[in-house]
Amino acid sequence: MEFRVGHIPKLRGLPTPEDGLRALVDQAPRAEAWAERATERMRPLLTWFYRTYRRLATAAVAVLTLWLFVHVMFGANGMVVYRQKRAEYQELQKQLDQLQKQNQQYSERVKSLQNDPKTVEKEAREQLHYARPGEVVYVAPGPPPPPPPSNRSARK
Repeated sequence: MEFRVGHIPKLRGLPTPEDGLRALVDQAPRAEAWAERATERMRPLLTWFYRTYRRLATAAVAVLTLWLFVHVMFGANGMVVYRQKRAEYQELQKQLDQLQKQNQQYSERVKSLQNDPKTVEKEAREQLHYARPGEVVYVAPGPPPPPPPSNRSARK
C-alpha cells in the first residue's frame, strides 16, 4: 500500500494583500463621498435627537428628584413616620418617668410600713377601722347610688 499524494492544483481566487490595498485606495474617494452625503442627510435627525435626548434626560432627573423627595417625606422611614415615632418616643418617656416616680413612692411606702409603727397604726385606723380602747370611730356613709334613667333609650 502506497500512500502518495498526487499533484495539488493551485488555489485560485484568493487575492494577494497588495491587491486588497490597491482596491481600498481606489475606492476611498467614493466611500468618503458617500459618508459625507450620509452625514449631511442625517445631520437634522441627529440634531433633533440630541435636543430631545437633553430634554428627556432633564425630565428624567426631575422625575427622579421628585420621587426621591416623596420617598424621603412619606416613605417607610420618611420624615412623617420619623416625627410620629419621635412623638411616640417622647410620650413613652413621660410614661416611664411617671411609672418610675410612682414606683419610688410605693417603695418608700413599703419601707415606711415595714419600719415605722406609726404608719402601720395609721393604716390600721383608716382601712380596717381599728380603734384604741376608749375611742369611738365615726364612719361617713358612702355616696348615694345614681338615679335610674328617665327615658327608655338609656336602658337599652
